[in-house]
Amino acid sequence: MARYIFITGGVVSSLGKGLMAASLAALLQARSYKVRIRKFDPYLNVDPGTMSPYQHGEVYVTDDGAETDLDLGHYERFTGVSAHQGDNVTSGRVYRDIIARERRGDYLGATVQVVPHVTDAIKQFALADQGDHDFILCEIGGTVGDIEGLPFMEAIRQLRNELEPMQTLSVHVTLVPYIAAAGEMKTKPTQHSVRELASLGIQPDVLLCRAEHPIPHSERRKIAQFCNVRADAVIPALDAPSIYAVPLQYHREGLDREVLRGFGITDAPEPDLSRWQDVMERHANPEGEVTIGVVGKYVGLQDAYKSLNEALVHGGLAHRVKVNVRWIDAEIFEQDDGDISAQLEPMHGILVPGGFGERGSEGKIAAVRFARERKVPFFGICLGMQMACIESARSAGYGGASSTEFGETQEPVVGVITEWMTEEGLQTREAGGDLGGTMRLGAYLARLEPGSKASQVYGNALEISERHRHRYEVNSHYVDALEADGLTFSGMSPDGLLPEIVERSDHPWFIGVQFHPELKSKPFDPHPLFASFIGAALDQARLV
Repeated sequence: MARYIFITGGVVSSLGKGLMAASLAALLQARSYKVRIRKFDPYLNVDPGTMSPYQHGEVYVTDDGAETDLDLGHYERFTGVSAHQGDNVTSGRVYRDIIARERRGDYLGATVQVVPHVTDAIKQFALADQGDHDFILCEIGGTVGDIEGLPFMEAIRQLRNELEPMQTLSVHVTLVPYIAAAGEMKTKPTQHSVRELASLGIQPDVLLCRAEHPIPHSERRKIAQFCNVRADAVIPALDAPSIYAVPLQYHREGLDREVLRGFGITDAPEPDLSRWQDVMERHANPEGEVTIGVVGKYVGLQDAYKSLNEALVHGGLAHRVKVNVRWIDAEIFEQDDGDISAQLEPMHGILVPGGFGERGSEGKIAAVRFARERKVPFFGICLGMQMACIESARSAGYGGASSTEFGETQEPVVGVITEWMTEEGLQTREAGGDLGGTMRLGAYLARLEPGSKASQVYGNALEISERHRHRYEVNSHYVDALEADGLTFSGMSPDGLLPEIVERSDHPWFIGVQFHPELKSKPFDPHPLFASFIGAALDQARLV
């Protein structure tokens, strides 16, 4: 019988509910429990796939092709448990399914309402696929009091009544601000937030209080008294030096102990936190440092590249080095005064990440050219690989080489592929179809060339599985011309149609991949491509 932990947030957004859920799951996992985490988002988009990174941050992709909230990246990185379609549910998805059923007549003429139809659908998502998990953590997006979040709160209230006693627990993440002018912390925002939650029929069992300064015991007792929780269940959550320090910090404050006590579990094994201690020891005591220039489009908001940034950190952990990431707007290389040498010469490695649209594309191509000519380690991901192929085509004499994503071109080195084969059979999409859900999404196999750099990085593997998110592919008709220019296609789809990995044998480290390896990297299991890239950057740092 799975136990449910419902996680809500109050006072303000961006308190770190996702990180808290991931950390708590990691602590329960360290006690030998089997966990799963789910995210419930109140917005009306069916999924975040069509949302601007500036609105929503990164879109995370699962093995089964779900476009999800970036918090699922935290869940996977902290627990190693692969998420799937049912682990991220939005209001848009719930309403879409309900309206489709209403149109089919499934409700037999009944009036379709938020209660019970919407709340029942939310509960079905929460209760689905329990498997043999000991704990299922359900994070509710948004802030208590938001209108769009009310159906989710009502569903939680009903579940807490319908499930067995001691089968559910409520954790509320709140804020205890420090007022510098008064020189004291204020508990009133937390009191109001808990009161708002209680007015919806949900009494929290544990309070996780975000604060910039230590919370005195007197204030914790005050919060406990006015919020109707035990004093030991008021858990301080101070800023940490690294997100990977959070599980250790929360354990010291007793979060996992209080959660287990709330379920009446008193005989839980002590947690094995050795891998988190090792991660933090490597993080706190680096033996060197490298600087990586990320030449991208959404550099103004680092959440747009959340998994990428973390994967670079993981690559540093693999070599016990600190990774300094310099976010560089690709558009500056398209300006007359954009001195590419001044920007990129100090870099020990250059990475061009994924993205959509033409803006900044010429700047990314210029960064690829700089890395190729100056022999600086280069890593291209998704669009970054496509830019490497276009740059190579131009070097080979195809001056008009471009992508059909950017408009009409006489040399479509990159274009929309409408058909490709998988193990399940022929997959198709329309070139002019809806943007949402029409990309090549999820895990696909790729076959590697024996003896290639890519194969060596993967431990001499000849077949790999990686996650994709893109509509455009490198046109395989240009393979021969690009290989004549020195660009080797060392990874292809099993049918040989779609290029997956390119590399240069005349370069210290030059690899482009069509997939997103950052989505599978973890602090205790760095992705081999990122570990190898940081290793090459470290070699470059020793040369300069």
